[in-house]
Amino acid sequence: MTKRNILIFFLSILFIELSSCSNITKADRQPVAKIALKGTYPKMYTDVPFTIFINVKIKGGKLDSTQLFLDDELVQTSKNEEFNFHVKAFSLPGKHVVKVLMTKKGGTKGENHLYFDVLSDVKPENLTYQVINTYPHSTDHFTQGLEIHEGNFYESTGLNGKSGIFRFDITTGKILQSKMMNKKYFGEGITIFDNKIYQLTYKAKKGFIYDLKTFAVKDSFLYEPKEGWGLTHNEQYIIKSDSSEFLRFLNPKTLNIEKEVAVYDQNGPVKLLNELEYYKGYIYANIWTTNIIVKIDPNTGKVLSKINLSGILSTMYNSEKEVDVLNGIAINPENGKIYVTGKLWPEIFEIKLIPQVQ
Repeated sequence: MTKRNILIFFLSILFIELSSCSNITKADRQPVAKIALKGTYPKMYTDVPFTIFINVKIKGGKLDSTQLFLDDELVQTSKNEEFNFHVKAFSLPGKHVVKVLMTKKGGTKGENHLYFDVLSDVKPENLTYQVINTYPHSTDHFTQGLEIHEGNFYESTGLNGKSGIFRFDITTGKILQSKMMNKKYFGEGITIFDNKIYQLTYKAKKGFIYDLKTFAVKDSFLYEPKEGWGLTHNEQYIIKSDSSEFLRFLNPKTLNIEKEVAVYDQNGPVKLLNELEYYKGYIYANIWTTNIIVKIDPNTGKVLSKINLSGILSTMYNSEKEVDVLNGIAINPENGKIYVTGKLWPEIFEIKLIPQVQ
């Protein structure tokens, strides 16, 4: 085939393709919707009403109907090209989506989405600390969980080959009881519920249940999604974190997730929730890689306080031995005393929370 014939061949194909595209009539073109949120957008807050505005571009033909969905729930149907829908308010922070499904007479459909976050309307109180007492802590313990139960102190540790659970004397740091994990597991958070110790692992997606008195393994359980990080409980649920902004509430009998709560402050989702502690209706969580502990309302996920523990280790101890991040918070349910430590830290600190001077 000559170069001239080759050129004619490709030009013919291009002409056919252009002709086929032009055969799409205006009546067959998909309608397009413009979605706008009016209120405090782009920052939306809980307990603040707003309005969704819809403007449909037909692009030929006639509109039959438009369906408006909010978080997959049909909230309004309209035959108008422009309409709006008023939202009273969201009580919980989290991610949401508006979906618009348009149908033209003749059946051609179009769809559009708008994703947005609803932030907490609460500005967290800023707190700092006063050191009341210090106690010895093993610098070999890569702390993943700290717990006080009936006056006894318990700790879980991480790192493959060094993971385990321990009961220890707070005044001397002496280990009174221990149980090491198989070296293939990287231990994570613990909680004590119904005379059993529940422990997570980092990436194995497997947890273990121990007898509180003997530390014998009684059972194990699998969990999804993501990893195992922090663990605590209230009167009804085992509560788990996994690096995301979600707290997942597990049924203590089945260990299945029964509900999830997204943790938000006034700026957005609060991720990297690590070691957890439940006390008097609130959850305290270490934020991994930071010196911040947040106080969370578990019913709404709103952050109520931010506790800044910067300087707590450096002001009390000057060590050449490597230490890692703050991780470990326990509150004695009998007297309200607060204890904090970190991975490989030489001490446990009893602290008192005080307002941070602005």
